Amino acid sequence: MVPEWQEAYMNYNFLKTLLKEILIFRQQSRSPENQVNPRSRPLKATTLKRRGSLFRAFSGLTGYGNRSPKQDKEDEVILVSAMHTADEERGEDGRSYQTIFLRASEEGAEYELVFFRRLDDEFNKVVNFYRAKVEEVVKDAEELNIQMDALIALRIKVNDPAAVSPLINQRNTGYPLEVIQEEQQEKRSNDVKEYQMASLDVLNHIKINTTAETPLSAIKNLFIGSNSDLRFNKNELREAKEKLKQAFIEFHEKLRFLKNYVFLNQLAFSKIMKKYDKITSRNASDAYLKTVEESYLGQSDEVTKLIERVESAFVKHFCNGNRHQGMSTLKPNTKKKRHRDTFFVGKLQACCKIASIIDLNGTTLTIVDLNSTTLTDVSSVAGCFFGCSLALVVAITVNVHARDLLNSRGRTQYMDTIFPLYIVFGFLVLHMLMYAGNVYYWTRYRVNYSFIFGFKPGTELGYIEILLLSSGLSVLTLAAVLSNLEMELDQNTERYTTLTELLPLGLVIVVLLIAVCPFNIFYRANRFYLLVCLWHCICAPFYAITLPDFFLADQFTSQVQLLRNLQFYVCYYGWGDFKNRNAETCKGSVYNVIYIVIAVIPYWIRVLQCMKRFLGGHDSTQALNALKYFSTIVALVARTIQTQRGGPVLQIIAGSTSGVATIFNTYWDIVMDWGLLCRNSDNPWLRDKLILPNRSIYFIAMVLNVILRLAWMQTVMNFHQAPFLHRNALIAIIACLEIIRRGLWNFFRLENEHLNNVGKFRAVKSVPLPFSYENDDKNL
Repeated sequence: MVPEWQEAYMNYNFLKTLLKEILIFRQQSRSPENQVNPRSRPLKATTLKRRGSLFRAFSGLTGYGNRSPKQDKEDEVILVSAMHTADEERGEDGRSYQTIFLRASEEGAEYELVFFRRLDDEFNKVVNFYRAKVEEVVKDAEELNIQMDALIALRIKVNDPAAVSPLINQRNTGYPLEVIQEEQQEKRSNDVKEYQMASLDVLNHIKINTTAETPLSAIKNLFIGSNSDLRFNKNELREAKEKLKQAFIEFHEKLRFLKNYVFLNQLAFSKIMKKYDKITSRNASDAYLKTVEESYLGQSDEVTKLIERVESAFVKHFCNGNRHQGMSTLKPNTKKKRHRDTFFVGKLQACCKIASIIDLNGTTLTIVDLNSTTLTDVSSVAGCFFGCSLALVVAITVNVHARDLLNSRGRTQYMDTIFPLYIVFGFLVLHMLMYAGNVYYWTRYRVNYSFIFGFKPGTELGYIEILLLSSGLSVLTLAAVLSNLEMELDQNTERYTTLTELLPLGLVIVVLLIAVCPFNIFYRANRFYLLVCLWHCICAPFYAITLPDFFLADQFTSQVQLLRNLQFYVCYYGWGDFKNRNAETCKGSVYNVIYIVIAVIPYWIRVLQCMKRFLGGHDSTQALNALKYFSTIVALVARTIQTQRGGPVLQIIAGSTSGVATIFNTYWDIVMDWGLLCRNSDNPWLRDKLILPNRSIYFIAMVLNVILRLAWMQTVMNFHQAPFLHRNALIAIIACLEIIRRGLWNFFRLENEHLNNVGKFRAVKSVPLPFSYENDDKNL
């Protein structure tokens, strides 16, 4: 089932409930004395009945043969007729189907009347939706025809037609080429091919659709202006070909969706009618299924023909006749799903293998050989990493407790310098865990996150793969933390203090190298996708803003503390403070200014993205959204200055600006991003359509969102001065709460986006076409 078309499918479950009501009525209407216990029946009667059936006339494998007309007439239960609507002159397009129940005088027939009435409604809904979609794809095919005419003409113009003119039959030039509907015939005469030549006149009526692909091209368009006139160069040909290729891929996917839509609905009608026959002991399925087969749903073959022609045209014009390459592009392999339980099996197995990793009587760490552990898939590897992470956490806890490091003199120095370096990876791991949870529940409740984010089919990461990455990163981080502690306290490694301080930096370098690694390892497609979205965020005003871009920018607004810690990395290692484990350089006025700027950057990116969308005319509410982020910037700057300088005046300013920003952001989260708090909806104070079965979860999520957004109060109320907890530890806890809030926001934000796509039946990406026509004149 296409998730975005869910409302357009036959409602099989509801029809089953109606059949269940019929079954219950029939069971209740039978008198006890007329009910016969099957166990009390004589065996002889049953045997004779079965033997008698072996000598009856064969009814045929299709279920239609060897029945007399008189018997068919007597067994008629329903009569299905096509009723003409107001659009009767449209022929088939104006029909709706209505079933007349011929046994209405029987007791309990009202239940069956309701069933057939709803069955007709579902059938008409399916037929009308399919008819509308077929008309839509036919129009799209006509548009692709015209676009392909222009592409072929441009190809001829760019590739110097004078060089191939001797091979062209001049009698056939000047006729347009219908690409999708073409059945080109090639003849040989004196070893020269004669074929139909595309007309070049189409180039006089079209313009190239240019888009700002790079910041440089966007700046040129801003100052020089965009020029969409054709220059007939190879760059234009290459870009037009790529755009049209992508349009063909999306069009083919839509056709496959429609073909599958027909199959699933025909199967659903067949199964529901057989259930009706079984419950009522009637024979009505043949008549109704015959109507289904003779309807537009069963007789229309436009989609099948279009699929064949699209595949033929795509292989010929975009794959150089290589059908295997073309079909692998049009029909990418679906991602193989792995059994979710193997993750927990792998986790349990790893935990058992590492159960003896810690010697509680001492402080040494023993590494267990895991070569005997068979990890057959990704989930088992993720489970192994998870088990290793748990063991390392226990090892670090025992190490700290055994050596009483919490009460040592270097505790404050460690928390001021080393802790901010390692907590960066803690923020990353927590964010990835929240995203893994999002993916799990999106998949469970059929939220098409892959389509919404625009992942290449088959490359999207499942929750197990994300858990693998997060658990692997946690193992590296915890191993580095434990190694750092061991090297500091071991007398044999005291002289290598500089090397000890470089462990966090080395870990950052390893993570960055993996992120930009050009080789096909560690999910290269996803890493490249993330880097492209990150680049779009950095260059926000120069690119068209899509959902993945502003979704990623929103994630960075919840990782402000991570960005500040990266600033601490630059200061700590760049100015050489790591040699003495002293961060005095990172406390100056310049550092404090940059400390504010770093925190503002994610919100400023969102302001630019909102203004870009507002000026582009896509959404007028984006001006208010930009104002929301600007209010957050003001509140953030006020809180940071109040923390650095103190004072009652700054405290009042920080509290008031933060309060306004919190109210603004909370309203936008719940009402605009989540689509909740609709007073007159079918679900009071929520929305008409919900994915989660338990409505109370939405109210809990709204309350949690408000509570977690009030975390800024710890700064204004000076909670960071609590003596029982170090300031950096409290800041890390508050940052983790914000990451958790963002994880909750992610699920409901994408749920609302999915429901919007469902409401508009958008199941395929809209791809911009390469050519436009002067005065919209396509009758060339």
